[in-house]
Amino acid sequence: QVQLVESGGGLVQGGGSLRLSCAASRRTSGNYAVAWFRQAPGKEREFVAAITWTFGDAYYADSVKGRFTISRDSARNTVYLQMNSLKPEDTAVYYCAARFGVLSTTQITTITGYDYWGQGTQVTVSS
Repeated sequence: QVQLVESGGGLVQGGGSLRLSCAASRRTSGNYAVAWFRQAPGKEREFVAAITWTFGDAYYADSVKGRFTISRDSARNTVYLQMNSLKPEDTAVYYCAARFGVLSTTQITTITGYDYWGQGTQVTVSS
């Protein structure tokens, strides 16, 4: 079992920045990916970004490319999501999630199969 805890959400004006953190409760071995998803009111949860722990390969949704950066800190068992140039449409609850195994790009960027989830953190971007 792995517990994930998100932090760093808040209220920011459009064009501003926030950094989200996702801390894992313990070190894990093997191949796995950590991803950020978000869910806006009345919408389905959608993929935002992901990173593979072993090699640090990063994946992004088209809507956030060039604005968001995902990274990891092995010593702290933490994944970060740096969000710049925020827009009102980025407003959502952001969740981090993890899944284990040797994963394809499709598996990494698809919500199905992520077994471990954090509680979510609210990001609100004002216009």
